[in-house]
Amino acid sequence: MRYLPLTPADRAEMLGVIGADTVDDLFVDVPAEARLSGPIEGLPAHASEMAVERHMSALAAKNLSAGTAPFFIGAGAYRHHVPASVDHLIQRGEFLTAYTPYQPEIAQGTLQVLFEFQTQVARLFGTDIANASMYDGSTACWEAILMASRITRKTRAVLSSGLHPHYAEVVRTMAKFTEDDIVSLKAQLVAEADDAAVIAAIDDTTSCVVVQYPDVMGRIPDLAAIADAAHAKGALLIAVVTEPVALGMIEAPGALGADIVVGEGQSIGVGLQFGGPYLGLFGCREKFVRQMPGRLCGQTVDAEGKRGFVLTLSTREQHIRREKATSNICTNSGLCALAFSIHLTLLGGEGLARLAAVNHDKAQTLIERLAKVPGVNVLNDAYFNEATVVLPRDAREVVRELADRKVLGGVSLGRLFPEDSDLHNGLLVTATETVTDEDIEVFARELEGVLA
Repeated sequence: MRYLPLTPADRAEMLGVIGADTVDDLFVDVPAEARLSGPIEGLPAHASEMAVERHMSALAAKNLSAGTAPFFIGAGAYRHHVPASVDHLIQRGEFLTAYTPYQPEIAQGTLQVLFEFQTQVARLFGTDIANASMYDGSTACWEAILMASRITRKTRAVLSSGLHPHYAEVVRTMAKFTEDDIVSLKAQLVAEADDAAVIAAIDDTTSCVVVQYPDVMGRIPDLAAIADAAHAKGALLIAVVTEPVALGMIEAPGALGADIVVGEGQSIGVGLQFGGPYLGLFGCREKFVRQMPGRLCGQTVDAEGKRGFVLTLSTREQHIRREKATSNICTNSGLCALAFSIHLTLLGGEGLARLAAVNHDKAQTLIERLAKVPGVNVLNDAYFNEATVVLPRDAREVVRELADRKVLGGVSLGRLFPEDSDLHNGLLVTATETVTDEDIEVFARELEGVLA
């Protein structure tokens, strides 16, 4: 929204219309001692629009942004190339003005897109069914735990140590209101995912186990083994995917036994956007569909036999009684879902596989080059487009010094796990198709300089 201050003449005209002499007349009901007696200390005086623009531009120029430097940051939000056609299409009036189907029979174009989106997500996740999107990946993760509790009638959830700590924190925060028992396993700087620890933590009171795939350190857990162990105890496996591009290369979680698959769709069609708005993805087995939160769009025929689209299930409080709703926070990101669907349609199955292959190749090149830097040890034996390296000192300091050298060199595990000092030398680095070989060489050279 542009900065457009009112002139004194504007204010006088408005006051005249409502019959007040001064602005102070509008506040006569507020006690005098509660009103300001003068300007707010430290707040700049009125400025022109051009002056404000110039000031804000100068502040923004102090940032080192993703498009202006070698960029190796991931950890749940990824920089991918989004074709210009995606932004062009989502701004068409029929999509932009009615992207939430409150009157679904009128919003046929929106419903058709969401129907196709659901099909794409279900095929990507390997699940029988998917909903019309959710708020973001972290809240979708909590919704899955709630859903598992309803299905199993148990309230103990086991969180893998490889689950993104921000997702885990959302879960713990929401569990305060439901009194669910959340068991969070401790993260360690080891090459393999914590499959054995997750399996050992499952008991007869467990409703679900939550495993990120690939995990927050880039490792790839054995979902099939965890699924078998969970099912033997009557628990569900929830797989969390923060990088859906990975599913162009590795097996879909649903095919490995996951009962519910959730994730963040930002990688496909949606830019980084300083943290949002993002896109929650949610899929599950068909037998659990009536416990699935959010909306579900379906295909039908009208009275004339023509194909049409409807909201088949709407288990949210905006559609049914609040106490009957499967969730009261499951808003969906309709415009981001549209962007996701358009981008994935442009890629197609073969295009997604090629994009995934390019990502993995770039990550391999990056990891092999960083392994040659003195003092750097590679943690992972297997990874997709991000992996963890272990440095000889606190990675938070290294990241800061790299930024001073105009390199955005990954995410320190000390930032993600500030309470776990054993992890502070870990650095999570990511390479997508936007990274060049020159970027990798600059990163390695500057890292060597920082560690020297």
